[in-house]
Amino acid sequence: MGMHQYLQSLSNLETIHRAPGYFKYEEHSVAAHSFKVTQIAQMLGDIEENAGQTVNWRALYEKALNHDYTERFIGDIKTPVKYATPTLRQMLADVDANLTETFIQNELPTEFQAAYRRRLSEGKDDTLEGRILSVADKVDLLYESFGEIQKGNPEPVFTEIYRESLQTIVDFVDMASVQYFFKEILPDLLAENFTNQDELRQITQQITAGK
Repeated sequence: MGMHQYLQSLSNLETIHRAPGYFKYEEHSVAAHSFKVTQIAQMLGDIEENAGQTVNWRALYEKALNHDYTERFIGDIKTPVKYATPTLRQMLADVDANLTETFIQNELPTEFQAAYRRRLSEGKDDTLEGRILSVADKVDLLYESFGEIQKGNPEPVFTEIYRESLQTIVDFVDMASVQYFFKEILPDLLAENFTNQDELRQITQQITAGK
């Protein structure tokens, strides 16, 4: 056993495309998504820190960088399918956890197993860092869907992904970083030029009303 398998596996994340099965003008890999989520989480962490929160930066970076590593085992499953029922979601989580543990035990040196067991576990927990990860993940998904909408992609699923992402972000509206996102970032996104601008603005207003 050695770290060769782990290093080699990083390239696999470049070949796994997100939102499989849909026409897209621009493909996004799991590797690119992980990088972007880490950058977004870093920005959100800065905002939280400026608001007086104490950020565990090591935990935040580990959670963000590794949050989708285990998709190399089962791929990226369509968002509507993944969240179809709580039972299915739990079944997929159990499969993911079992495959991850097998990988750790069979492929990684003993002295690193505890560290990677921590890094590859579910990062979206109730800690500040876990909540930042949850928001950062959805912010990137929102921007991916917006990119397709802006380019005129006729697939209605991207409007639904935008809606679902925004609804999840709203759940964290008590966070300073989310309030900043709604006040300073989202208005700039909606000010961009795209065909169905009015529809997206209406969806946004419905979801964020009173927030």
